[in-house]
Amino acid sequence: MEYALLIFHDDGAELSPQEIDDHPRHRSWLAEVRRRGAFVGGQRLRPGHAARTVRSRAGDTLVTDGPFTEAREQVGGFVLLDCADLDEATELAALHPFAALGAIEVRPVWSR
Repeated sequence: MEYALLIFHDDGAELSPQEIDDHPRHRSWLAEVRRRGAFVGGQRLRPGHAARTVRSRAGDTLVTDGPFTEAREQVGGFVLLDCADLDEATELAALHPFAALGAIEVRPVWSR
């Protein structure tokens, strides 16, 4: 089953993509996920200030610059894993370096 790891971190403590790629804990985590054959994909997201939030209410479109919340921690990226079960996905999320810096939400993906 596929699981999305939604990676939350402090938007003010932004690391460059190169810094993340070079980080030893991140490299180790990615090697473990690939060794298990669980890595499906993922992508880093640009900071929240580059986002827009869109809502449609009663025929009106409401657009707000930035993320939906004013929280310090925002979604900074996601990883898609194919794991045996929620326990394995949770185990791999706990090993992710950002689990120590922010939070990681593990969410099952709907299958067709």
